[in-house]
Amino acid sequence: MNLKPLADRVIVKPSPAEEKTKGGLYIPDTGKEKPQHGEVVAVGPGKTADSGSLVAPEVSVGQKVLYGKYSGTEVTVEGEEYLIMRESDIFAIIG
Repeated sequence: MNLKPLADRVIVKPSPAEEKTKGGLYIPDTGKEKPQHGEVVAVGPGKTADSGSLVAPEVSVGQKVLYGKYSGTEVTVEGEEYLIMRESDIFAIIG
């Protein structure tokens, strides 16, 4: 991937949407919900504080994260879909 996020931005590869329910029923494309979790693939250098110092990001590449349903901006790079979002849009690190 040829993207490098700036400041406190993070690039996340969303997990694929569920294909079927726990009961075994298949979900049509129109009924699938957007995933709210994914894997961090790139992290910016951090946010600049009011004092001028750099605040390092808390997430790192490879971590699984939980984010808001409509967080970030969807982009497609080399046929793969990614989300670019601020680190503050991430709610939690999974695992």
